[in-house]
Amino acid sequence: MDKIVINGLTLKAHHGVAQEEKDNGQIFILDIVASLDLSKARKTDDLNDTENYSKMIGTIKAVFLSEKNDLIEHAAERVADALLKNYNKIESVTVLLKKPQAPINAEFQYVGVEITKSRGI
Repeated sequence: MDKIVINGLTLKAHHGVAQEEKDNGQIFILDIVASLDLSKARKTDDLNDTENYSKMIGTIKAVFLSEKNDLIEHAAERVADALLKNYNKIESVTVLLKKPQAPINAEFQYVGVEITKSRGI
């Protein structure tokens, strides 16, 4: 299966259990891997035979920024669902949602969740 990869999409959003996270917001980083058949697009060089990653990014931003979620698990699920709903060529999608500024008293690169969803599941 072929893949469209969106790596390092950085957005400021208001997700988290702590009220200060909801009030002040923080940086989140999303890595998206959408699995789909790109064989026709490779031959035709026609945008209609693939999914437009610019539009996909617009969808991700709209969904991710539209609500304040307590859990990043829920935010990642919403992104995956929106991509599967709006882009019918995508067979499965993996969302790695990184939270590099989580209010944890420790040094770390990020905490995060990774979910994979397939069409119909």
